[in-house]
Amino acid sequence: MTNSNLSPRIGFMQGRLCDLVDGRIQAFPWDDWQKEFPVARSLGVRLMEWTLDHDRLYENPIMNEEGRTAILSLCREHGLFIPSLTGDLFMQAPFYKAKGSEREQLVSDMQNVLEACRRIQCKFICIPLVDDGRLEDRAMEDGLVAEMKNVRPFLVEHGLGIVFESDYQPGELNRFIRRLDEACFGVNLDTGNSAAFGFKCREELALYTDRILNVHIKDRLPDFGTTVPLGAGVAEIGETIRGLEEAGYTGNYILQTARAEDGDHAGAVARYGAMVQDWLG
Repeated sequence: MTNSNLSPRIGFMQGRLCDLVDGRIQAFPWDDWQKEFPVARSLGVRLMEWTLDHDRLYENPIMNEEGRTAILSLCREHGLFIPSLTGDLFMQAPFYKAKGSEREQLVSDMQNVLEACRRIQCKFICIPLVDDGRLEDRAMEDGLVAEMKNVRPFLVEHGLGIVFESDYQPGELNRFIRRLDEACFGVNLDTGNSAAFGFKCREELALYTDRILNVHIKDRLPDFGTTVPLGAGVAEIGETIRGLEEAGYTGNYILQTARAEDGDHAGAVARYGAMVQDWLG
């Protein structure tokens, strides 16, 4: 099943190579996380984007020394890299919406996540500003920007970056991202979310291609519809990839795709990876 022609820039979202957790399309696979490494190797996939939930945060392997040692050992054994992490915890418990001691604790959690990523050489941390994590007004945005400026020295010192996924209209996202240092803050472009929100890739690419540092590949139905198999929705995936490549994008394409209804999750990732490879040309 190995696809030796697959670009080393194509990866998968952790959990996509094993069964769903409690019926959720995305969650940390507590029982199967170690099993995904050899499966990824068998598919010729070299990149995994880690997932981190707020629930049981410090039990997640990436958040403790023993777990990080196991992660790095598995990476070496199976030739895998973890260049990015999706911080669903920031959407589930947004520090920029909390106050007082709760905010202090959540900011401390964020700092610990950044340190954990540094320890395993995971470069990009995605903060999803969508759903429960969406920015509701300018004051909330100002609070988020202030916290980002506080962690900027750590990011710069260790070569880390924070990328934002957002439901802002393209013009608003462009305005927001320009408030932050381009050396360590950028955009995580999600093709499925863009489709569901009705955004056009030409407009997005024209505004902030230079700030896109990571890409999630998925397809969705319009008007906030669900995630569907690649090609079954309205996402402009091929056009987006071609536009990014022509603009000189050198980052990764992470498969955050629909789950296999027949349970053949490895087969689905293999098919989707081949589709992205075709779009890459």
